[in-house]
Amino acid sequence: MAAAGRLRRRLLLVVPWHWGCSPRRWGTGGPAAGQVRAAFLRFFQERHGHRRLPSASVRPRGDPHLLFVNAGMNQFKPIFLGTVHPRSELAQYKRVVNSQKCVRAGGKHNDLEDVGRDTYHHTFFEMLGNWSFGDYFKEEACSMAWELLTEVYEIPKDRLYVTYFGGDSSLGLNADEECRDIWLCLGVPASHVLPFPLKDNFWEMGDTGPCGPCTEIHYDHVGGGRNAAALVNQGSPDVVEIWNLVFMQYSREVEGNLIPLPQHHVDTGMGLERLVTVLQNKHSNYDTDLFAPILDAIHKGCGGPRYQGLVGEADIGAVNMAYRVVADHVRTLCVCITDGIYPGLSGAELVLRRILRRAVRFCSEVLHAPPGLLASLVPTVVLWLTLLLFLGEIADIINENEAAFLSSLERGRRIIERTVQQMEPSMDFPGESPSSAWLYLKMRKAHGLQARQLEGENVHLDVHSLAQLHSNNVPVTDDSPKYAYTLGQHGQYEFSPCQATVLMLYRDQSLQEEVGAGQRCGVILDRTNFYAEQGGQASDRGYLMHLGQQDTLFPVESVHLCGGYVIHEVTAVETLRAGDQVQLFVDEAQRLACMINHTATHLLSFALRHILGDNTEQQGSHVTAERLRFDFNTKHLQQVEQVVQEVIKRNEVVHMAEVPLTLARRVQGLRTVDEEYPDPVRIVSLGVPVESVLIHDSEAAMHTSVELCCGTHLLQTGAVEDLAIISERQLAKGISRVIAVTGGQAKQVRKKD
Repeated sequence: MAAAGRLRRRLLLVVPWHWGCSPRRWGTGGPAAGQVRAAFLRFFQERHGHRRLPSASVRPRGDPHLLFVNAGMNQFKPIFLGTVHPRSELAQYKRVVNSQKCVRAGGKHNDLEDVGRDTYHHTFFEMLGNWSFGDYFKEEACSMAWELLTEVYEIPKDRLYVTYFGGDSSLGLNADEECRDIWLCLGVPASHVLPFPLKDNFWEMGDTGPCGPCTEIHYDHVGGGRNAAALVNQGSPDVVEIWNLVFMQYSREVEGNLIPLPQHHVDTGMGLERLVTVLQNKHSNYDTDLFAPILDAIHKGCGGPRYQGLVGEADIGAVNMAYRVVADHVRTLCVCITDGIYPGLSGAELVLRRILRRAVRFCSEVLHAPPGLLASLVPTVVLWLTLLLFLGEIADIINENEAAFLSSLERGRRIIERTVQQMEPSMDFPGESPSSAWLYLKMRKAHGLQARQLEGENVHLDVHSLAQLHSNNVPVTDDSPKYAYTLGQHGQYEFSPCQATVLMLYRDQSLQEEVGAGQRCGVILDRTNFYAEQGGQASDRGYLMHLGQQDTLFPVESVHLCGGYVIHEVTAVETLRAGDQVQLFVDEAQRLACMINHTATHLLSFALRHILGDNTEQQGSHVTAERLRFDFNTKHLQQVEQVVQEVIKRNEVVHMAEVPLTLARRVQGLRTVDEEYPDPVRIVSLGVPVESVLIHDSEAAMHTSVELCCGTHLLQTGAVEDLAIISERQLAKGISRVIAVTGGQAKQVRKKD
């Protein structure tokens, strides 16, 4: 215990000034939220050898099923699913720790309507988590959790209860007695170790995929020597879950069967807000220092009664509910806007717009606050969340959206009042009244249908097939030949064909040795010169030529990347078998058009930064043979085409090289997008050799376009010939989209002008 006490003191002495928290000692009121977070991260990093990672953006990366990142494990899904590229940095993780920003306001996990009604639901929260990917498992995970809670945070042991999976006979699963015995060995009384069924203690990522039993740690707010076992998992506000440790050891198949995973993983999650509530001896998350400064700022801004923490019927006029709604929603707005999600008209942007408008309505209609209250809270929030660089931008966006909505509400009220005055007493209010307020209410009721659920392409390998490929030591596809092209004597690009061996065929969610004529399948080869869709660039098209069946041609319709394997989607014209030899030919015209437009996209990014400044950031792009699309966070567009034209005329050399990822990230002026890069990573530099931009003290990278990019590019910028922006529109406040064409299409546009 003395050693644990020394550890606790050491952790607190080195707590940094982080997240707006001063490094004071823990007092009678408990530790500040920033100290709680820092102690968690340092405990796993310094004492237990975890790699500390920053929080991912709340904007999901490469996951069309999510509106927002809603759990700490989202960024690690490729590891759990087995789809991670073996050369990526992600694939090297063994044990990691972080505090992940999460938003639950849409899709399957949607807490929006519950926020304000109670004292513990939030649209934005932080998830403290530690993970093991094939490293430690149940014993170590439970031991570390117990050590942190009882020795570092000094939570009384008699107030903690743990649950474990009690088994399920219908699935043939026994109770997780291993987990139960671990807790008993750690000294947890048997009366505090409780079994629960599948719905409580078996965690699943989805209908299929990795899953496993979990163990939860619950806290009794009342204590006093009582036994609160009967209140665990009963929805009591006095006994709440604070930490969930998930042991991923199975994978659920489409048929519902559970098969053991080749590697066991640990995925834990503990909400910072709930933990701080426990450590600060509060019953409500809103009474902690995470919310108290915001609630005080709301009181000063509206001049009404102070926040009292009332709920239900005791909360007369829903004033306290309004305090909670506004405090929660302004935190969500600040975090989302910082991560590039702006109030808009579709997807996550629509949800954020709804959050903003809900907060504005409570400010106006319940708190009777003057216009601008919501934006006035931004300095308090960003100080606490260290978002100071974005303070002005966040406040401007909230102010403009609030003003527009209040104006819309006022117009709607006037229309409703005029309509009511003209109605007979017995008439029903017309459901289709042209009222903005009415339409807003309709949007709220129908919002559950707005979140589009996208099904993945059936050509993507599932976790079972990937595991089978890895277990059979099938090498991942060598796709380096996709970069094997040269510039001929007459300025024509020459693409070399590539010979390959069919390793496996993928059809109907299973690996097969053979497919017959007319069947659609995915072809896995040992090597390929086809570019798989990624990084915003469309995949190549072309054909495979069978070298053993009278040169039969198999058209390649699209190409996908999955776990390092490149999947060529084809419809077989003849029988195709594993071991067959094929020659690969890309559609050269389509590939060249994509190369032109991809290089032009880099030129456009450079021109935007050159004209509008370094605060202009790429928010998304899409490159096809026909045109290029580029989204960026600025309000104005001017002189961009002229800058692009100058670089095209100079016919700059496009330099490309693979370098270690750690070295690449030190390049000055490097432009990246939010995605996982392989190691080594490919750097594309226009006009300046990669060797020059790698020199740390060189300014070369500041005067050209330098980006991490896996796409295919021209060898010189002159081949772009011309670029014309054919449309520009604002997607949301602060985000604009331009669509441009190149070459002959651009010249045609200029002729029309």
